Amino acid sequence: MRRSDFHYELPRELIAQEPTPERSASRLLALDGASGQLQDLRFRDLSRLLRAGDLLVFNDTRVVNARIFARKPSGGRVELLLERVLDDRRGLFQARASKAFRAGSTLELPGHYSARIIEQRGGFIELELSTPLRPFLERYGEVPLPPYIEHKPAAIDRERYQTVYAQIEGAVAAPTAGLHFDAALLGQLTAAGIEHTMITLHVGAGTFQPMRVEHLEEHRMHPEYLEVSAEACEAINTIRSRGGRIVAVGTTVVRGLESAASRGSLAPYRGETQLFIYPGYRFRVVDRLLTNFHLPESTLLMLVCAFGGLAHVMAAYAHAVAARYRFFSYGDAMFLTPAAEAA
Repeated sequence: MRRSDFHYELPRELIAQEPTPERSASRLLALDGASGQLQDLRFRDLSRLLRAGDLLVFNDTRVVNARIFARKPSGGRVELLLERVLDDRRGLFQARASKAFRAGSTLELPGHYSARIIEQRGGFIELELSTPLRPFLERYGEVPLPPYIEHKPAAIDRERYQTVYAQIEGAVAAPTAGLHFDAALLGQLTAAGIEHTMITLHVGAGTFQPMRVEHLEEHRMHPEYLEVSAEACEAINTIRSRGGRIVAVGTTVVRGLESAASRGSLAPYRGETQLFIYPGYRFRVVDRLLTNFHLPESTLLMLVCAFGGLAHVMAAYAHAVAARYRFFSYGDAMFLTPAAEAA
């Protein structure tokens, strides 16, 4: 398959720049992957698409203030975006600067701190800070809003670019399907007999890097850290044994669960994953998918097409554009049942 198979035209004004006033006030487009039938709903209608005994699987990663600004000794400005924490003082960063970096040189950081460049790794640089990394980011870092959100991070972004159930620090991008849930909706779903469990996948900055090859088979995913606990596996296996359905809240959960089942059956997992899911993939764990709308030609859209069927998903996106849905991180959501070939 080709990258261009996943292209669609999106008017710029449909890229959501701000969250809705209330988390669960967004719209929800439901797609039946087998027939292609669509329903225009509100996110608060989610319980209509679920049933007692289903299991929602959330990603409990917490977004860190991952964007910082530094200067070279020459005075040149450097924008750094954390990819992942390596240890107490070291991290891997995307870096934007006018000139290349030299191993052993230093960068000046806010607060009179500094960072030494250990090495360049492809499109990333490894830095060692003169102070512990996580507290530094909490004090001096910015919320790492995606590049298509054009305003500078504000106080509201610290709250709304984070799920209400976020627990484990480590992500540099939010698992955005979860941004629609608030305490009231979670309580309503629990009261309806819909259960939930958590996994952790720390979304890396590489999620915003465009695919640079035309043929999908040539693409290599950036690694991201994943934990699927024994407790989560037990909850999933119990629900399935009772005839319930596993509902992945976001593409990160799909990649996490399918990575943990990569040897044929679901098992606890801790480590990196580079799983790339695109049409033709056979799903082992996930029965339903809740997700936001994704960028044209992105690996996230390819995963959604693998689940809901390429033709039906692309037709759904065309409908969403015509119906003026809001797109991307602060935008609206989709609920998908699997295409016949993915079921």
